[in-house]
Amino acid sequence: MLHACMGTEWTSTSERLTLDHRAMRAQAAFKIHPADNVATLIDDGQPGPVRIIGASDGATSPAHAREPISRGHKIALVEIPAGAPIIKFGVRIGHAIEPISPGAWVHLHNLASDLDARSQTLDVHTGAPTDTNSSYV
Repeated sequence: MLHACMGTEWTSTSERLTLDHRAMRAQAAFKIHPADNVATLIDDGQPGPVRIIGASDGATSPAHAREPISRGHKIALVEIPAGAPIIKFGVRIGHAIEPISPGAWVHLHNLASDLDARSQTLDVHTGAPTDTNSSYV
């Protein structure tokens, strides 16, 4: 049976339901505190619009992911200059080591901890130590 909706034709009801489900599950990230300049992805995200839920300062508009971002990782909500603080939970969690554009993935490759000097020696994807001179390895 052929179904149609808004000019789109599907060959089955299950195909229509799959497309409807994707539309209902738009990418989302959670902003914890109104002062945060990053939000945390709720699911794995792809480039495209990201709905920001949670705390609002009235100035945050929906984000647009520039690259794939894994669930639990941070997306920049605003332009963050090199050296500027990264704010999550309403507190400084580190600083940008390079300029970070809105919608960019914020992680070990562009964020340094203010408390842990080893943060820049960890693998960006696994978090495993890469420095072989450390007593932790």
